[in-house]
Amino acid sequence: MSVPAAHSPDTSSRRRRQAEQTQDPLWEHDHHHRHEQMYDRLCGDSTGACASSSHHTSCAALITSCLSPHTCSSRNACEESWEDIQQKRTIRAENEVEANKLVNNYRFGFRKWKSHVTERSFQDRSDVVKELYSELNVIKPHSGSGRLITCGNVTYVLLFGWWVSLAYYLVGILMFITVIGVPYGKLCWKLACYFLWPFSKSIHEIGNTLRRCCEQAPDCECNSDRLGDNSPLLLPSPTEVPVQPLHTPYWHRFSTYVWLLLGYPPLVVIHFLVCFLSWILIFTIPVSKMNLRALCVILLLPPEDVFVSTCSQQKHQDSETRALLCCYQATNWYYYKYTVDGINVFAVNLLPLVIVAIIIGYIDKENKYATSDVKFAIAICSIIPLSYYIGMGIASISAQSNFAVGAVVNATFGSITELTFYITALIRGHKAANPCLQEVVKAALTGTLLGCILFIPGICMIIGGLRHSEQRFNSRSAGVSSALLFISVGGVFAPTLFSKAYGNLVCDACTNSIGGNSTSNSSGPFICYNCHYDLNNGTLFHSHVEPLVYTVSVLLPVAYIIGLIFTLKTHSHIYNIHVGGQVTSHHGAVVHWSRWRSLVILIVATVLMSACADLATEHIQPILNQPNISQYFIGVTVLAMVPEIPEIVNGIQFALQNNISLSLEVGSCIAVQVCMLQIPILVLFNVFYDVGFVLLFSDMHLWASIFGVILVNYIFMDGKSDYFQGTALVVVYFILLALYYFAPTPAGC
Repeated sequence: MSVPAAHSPDTSSRRRRQAEQTQDPLWEHDHHHRHEQMYDRLCGDSTGACASSSHHTSCAALITSCLSPHTCSSRNACEESWEDIQQKRTIRAENEVEANKLVNNYRFGFRKWKSHVTERSFQDRSDVVKELYSELNVIKPHSGSGRLITCGNVTYVLLFGWWVSLAYYLVGILMFITVIGVPYGKLCWKLACYFLWPFSKSIHEIGNTLRRCCEQAPDCECNSDRLGDNSPLLLPSPTEVPVQPLHTPYWHRFSTYVWLLLGYPPLVVIHFLVCFLSWILIFTIPVSKMNLRALCVILLLPPEDVFVSTCSQQKHQDSETRALLCCYQATNWYYYKYTVDGINVFAVNLLPLVIVAIIIGYIDKENKYATSDVKFAIAICSIIPLSYYIGMGIASISAQSNFAVGAVVNATFGSITELTFYITALIRGHKAANPCLQEVVKAALTGTLLGCILFIPGICMIIGGLRHSEQRFNSRSAGVSSALLFISVGGVFAPTLFSKAYGNLVCDACTNSIGGNSTSNSSGPFICYNCHYDLNNGTLFHSHVEPLVYTVSVLLPVAYIIGLIFTLKTHSHIYNIHVGGQVTSHHGAVVHWSRWRSLVILIVATVLMSACADLATEHIQPILNQPNISQYFIGVTVLAMVPEIPEIVNGIQFALQNNISLSLEVGSCIAVQVCMLQIPILVLFNVFYDVGFVLLFSDMHLWASIFGVILVNYIFMDGKSDYFQGTALVVVYFILLALYYFAPTPAGC
């Protein structure tokens, strides 16, 4: 699993040939798929297998040996050899930092992070990505104006173009009224036509010679086609045009200050508003770039230097012109990939929610400006970008450090999002003597478990299966995760099963079908309400259940550590990952976040996460008091899955890249950490600060979790996935959500 520092020429050429034959950018699935089909066809009915087969045995040699009864003595040995060959997979990496991150990402037991931690070479990016980051001052060839009439461009006119153009027209009238600002009024009217439909038009800054040409011959066609032509016919000869004196310097004109005081400020407001709205919509970021450039560059130039024309069909420009703005499309659906300093644009746009949540949460104590429902919604949504920043920080530190440091950071901050909310809710519920918050925490724990083993793998299988008809994953590593899931669920719900076996069933009220109470002699079936197992009556809880909870809380982390040793040390070949491609050195990579910057961001994000979790639990009670929604449903959906949205996005991106193995590991690792790390930490926290947390779950949590683990193990058995299997997992998940939605109110709520 280590990154090779150097390779022999034969090895390098062999890896280059493998990379050239790979259709998928990351994995060589088709090659393994064809040979496994051949293996199933030739070796499936054979009773023998190769007694000895090394890791470097070719697939053809293995199949041939499987066919020979003289050299085969054990079918299991053949299967193990085939699995060894099947795990010989190669991942491409641009540099050593990314290679280290990829290797650590495939380690067992830790969360999987997708974000690129280094700057990727712009020349190596796809044309789609290059278009996202291209500047709007580059004039490119465009075939015909008919292709400019698109749905996005028409939407721009309806959303922004008409009122921006109207604003320019009104400001132009204001400049004409001042008389001295007439040149700026003319400029505003030209820009009003431009911003109404900016497509197929361009804005240039022209030099002195071209300006004299346009002033002396205003009827000439000084369009961009001629501006791009170096022909001497464009400019009059020196004998025909007398030399004109230069204009007064820009900052020495009285009209400049009239413009900056009267015309420029309202346009600043207009352009800033358009920039903000178009940036928030994300897919209209080109509109934001266009308005920002107009605000910061074009409107601060002398009006005689600004020339509006049709976009040139030539790539070159005249030496006296400088393209300032040229836009062809107002929208681009691929802007969901756009990043700022390595941070996805969605996380950038959601970050102000954190500030808003803290301000209105801690300042508006009387709910004068926002209700509790609004504060809760903002606080919950602010957890999404904070989770992303925490993941980015963990990935950056892991990529630039050895495995030991990366493992410590991952284990420390990997579950901080969920634990912060759980502990905050338990503390607030204990102080307010509200047992409902404890039930909500248990519902959130169960919801996270169900979502990670059913919904995340299911949605990844569906989306990945729609692009790739069949995807394959490492069934051996999936089997290890499945085994740990069984251990986890068995350990977490062992006290619940024990209490049901030995506890006394107590009901608050029982009535018969004809209205009699429990003491009447009326015949008929009895209906009992609020039945539960009484554990505090007697010594059952303190002498038996509580020691069992502590024992389980110790054994679960031990099982987790044994799983780490098994997969990282003694049986590391299960996750044997080879990093190939042109891996450059660490010093040649430009890292977005340094180790110290990542650590500071992690600490700050953790503090902000604590504040947002405190606000969410403070204002959750009106949500829990909704009469038509069960508290169970709120816990297993909103509180459980909102913090996992970055993980869901990561899993979907892995699946789209035909890397379904990591998609499945995303959910499995979270589920294992919930049961083997988060729940024992909550029990340990309750020991030192008694908040009344008892590791006893309702029947619905118990059976839903057991059924989910059994189903996902059945799906993972054959090592193949398609959209039908994913649909089955998602449908079962929604069925369980329906059960929670219609479930009665839990005890204490």
